[in-house]
Amino acid sequence: MKGRTELVLLPAHHLERSDAEAGTGLRTWIATGEDPQFLLSPSDGSRIDGGWYLFDTDLRPIDKPIKQPVLYPDYGSGQNELNRIPLPIKVAAGGAAPVLVRFDHALQSLRYDPTMSSGSFALGPVRLQRIGKWRAGSLMLSQSLGTCADWRGKMQVLVAAASTLLTSGPRGLAEWLYQKVLGERVEATLTNDYASWLRQYDTPVPSDIDGRLAGLARKPLVSVVMPTYNTPERWLRKCIDSVRGQAYPHWELCIADDASTKRHVRKVLAEYERLDPRIKVVYRAENGHISDASNSALALARGEYVALLDHDDELHPMALYEVVKAVNDHPRWKLVFSDEDKMDEAGRRSSPYFKADWNYDLLLSQNCVSHLGVYDTRLMRDVGGFRKGFEGSQDHDLTLRCVERLEPAQIGHIPKVLYHWRMVEGSTARGASEKNYAATAGCRAISEHLQRSGVKAEVEVTMQGYYKVRYALPEPPPFVSLIIPTRDKVELLRVCVESILARTDYPDYEILVVDNQSSEQSALDYLDSLQSQPRVRVLRYDAPFNFSAINNFAARHARGEVLGLINNDLEINQPGWLRELTSHACREGVGAVGCLLYYPDDTIQHAGVLTGLHGVAGHIGVGKGRKDPGYFGRGQLVQNLSAVTAACLVVRKRVFDEVGGLDEGLTVAFNDIDFCLRLGRAGYRNVWTPHAEAYHHESASRGAEDTPVKRERFRQEVEFMNRRWGESLKRDPAYNPNLTLTGYPFEMAFPPSA
Repeated sequence: MKGRTELVLLPAHHLERSDAEAGTGLRTWIATGEDPQFLLSPSDGSRIDGGWYLFDTDLRPIDKPIKQPVLYPDYGSGQNELNRIPLPIKVAAGGAAPVLVRFDHALQSLRYDPTMSSGSFALGPVRLQRIGKWRAGSLMLSQSLGTCADWRGKMQVLVAAASTLLTSGPRGLAEWLYQKVLGERVEATLTNDYASWLRQYDTPVPSDIDGRLAGLARKPLVSVVMPTYNTPERWLRKCIDSVRGQAYPHWELCIADDASTKRHVRKVLAEYERLDPRIKVVYRAENGHISDASNSALALARGEYVALLDHDDELHPMALYEVVKAVNDHPRWKLVFSDEDKMDEAGRRSSPYFKADWNYDLLLSQNCVSHLGVYDTRLMRDVGGFRKGFEGSQDHDLTLRCVERLEPAQIGHIPKVLYHWRMVEGSTARGASEKNYAATAGCRAISEHLQRSGVKAEVEVTMQGYYKVRYALPEPPPFVSLIIPTRDKVELLRVCVESILARTDYPDYEILVVDNQSSEQSALDYLDSLQSQPRVRVLRYDAPFNFSAINNFAARHARGEVLGLINNDLEINQPGWLRELTSHACREGVGAVGCLLYYPDDTIQHAGVLTGLHGVAGHIGVGKGRKDPGYFGRGQLVQNLSAVTAACLVVRKRVFDEVGGLDEGLTVAFNDIDFCLRLGRAGYRNVWTPHAEAYHHESASRGAEDTPVKRERFRQEVEFMNRRWGESLKRDPAYNPNLTLTGYPFEMAFPPSA
């Protein structure tokens, strides 16, 4: 394809034409679902080769905002998230300028998703123009410089570009610029989406707040604890004003100034002390850093609860009301945390972190409690307040020590954004690298917590500034039985078994291959040959396929203390996979343990399961690239999830038997989801770890749900799950009601389900 070419639009999914007027040159379309898709092809029938292009169209919202327009090039292996090209909303929504895109190879097809929400929109002609690499480079550099707030930012970009050119050459510079441009687009898209979400669903102070306050049975005093040190006057005033602007009036603000050297700090604090008797200030004679200063502020507290506030952040006006309402509704709660977002110097809000409910293993991977964190005052004092030497992660350390004295039912989450984390120079709101000492302190806090809890483990800081805990195996390591159901498909089974035998460094395991009526001679010959392998046993299961019954049958024959449910289309690609999974399975209170699974093209197939997603349940991360960090890093963090896939699942045999194994009423689908949910109901935590991984050639031996019989069976299994678990499927504690159940996991819900 040469020059500028108009592309033909073929509606492929969730799209209908509308006869409504849209303006000159525009057509009106109705997105009937949250995944509208066009297939694009050159009107002259030419091929779209790899290279640099300008993508140009006029996309306008009609009744709903445009959400995350994107292109999906197909280079021959299908359309997937790994190759997606995000398009900037501001440009795409107004047709103001063409968008630079790069295609890595010649295209087999090109898909255009104009939005990710249902509703009407207008769309003009779609054009594609081939351009040269020098013009592309100039456009990218100009765009990157245009996003900088000041000359310092521009200088940083230019220095980084020059350095990249010297070390990696022109091609390396082009790659660096393109990835930078794509990242800026994604950030802008998310910011625009969140701005739209806030306009529609943010919780202002309601007009009937007086009646709501009167309806509270308990109106405890909440002590807001805030250390200060040389806080810029602008942020200090905004911070204090956010407390004074609380809808809930029964608070006190306890401030400890840590011997600030900036004169305005004392002046401002004294002014507010005079203005509001609820504000109390202590001035420290010597600077002791944040832990000592926080303890000085804590000493002023008379409230039943303590809320932590940094000196340049802000509270949402409803923050303390929502906390008090929560402890009225849940009197046992001793530790309460909320969702949070970030706020720039102009007051613009972005990067909302819609958190999971209480998630112990995620807390050992990142500080998912702060902010807003609210603690029972007596508990906080009983554990000794803040510890010196943990500066930067003093609140994480505090939370870990409090958790040691609490039951899960005493820890509560409010799924509302109640805290705004200021993005200023030196704040960790700008990124973990802003305060490297915080990660080191957090590592020590987690290590000491595990020592106090009697857990043998090593803790390290990851490249991303999170934490990785390596748990010691019991001595001696438990014997593990790996169960592999199979029927024919010898090419899959051979890869599965031989990859386990060749690459697994775990010392003590057996493989139970369960043959379910194989008939192909090559498969029967291979099964016979396995009999000579000392680690392998072949069991015969001569009955119609029932995944649950096959695994239950094998579990009864297993010699291991630990069971591993393994699909026959799995391929092991790392030595330590079984050590990692088993080390978690042997931990007290842990049920099922799942791993990170990839498709053969290195895109993600399974990064855990969310219940309620697209109905009963869905996988996290499907189609994302191997290095995708996931939502707030969760794709790289050990955490508790409601369910994991049984394509690779490890569990203690005693625990498996305790809940009755897999339910044989679920012959194919959802038996693993149901099993994990029953483990959760029995009080166990299911764990997903990204530090064990494998390739999964998904359901290759069973095939797709592509016959009337299979579709009817699947419908019955959906009904089974809805009967047993009902509405609880839509309230996954590892998720958040502000995140979608119908779109891609961890995208914002329009509207929220809360």
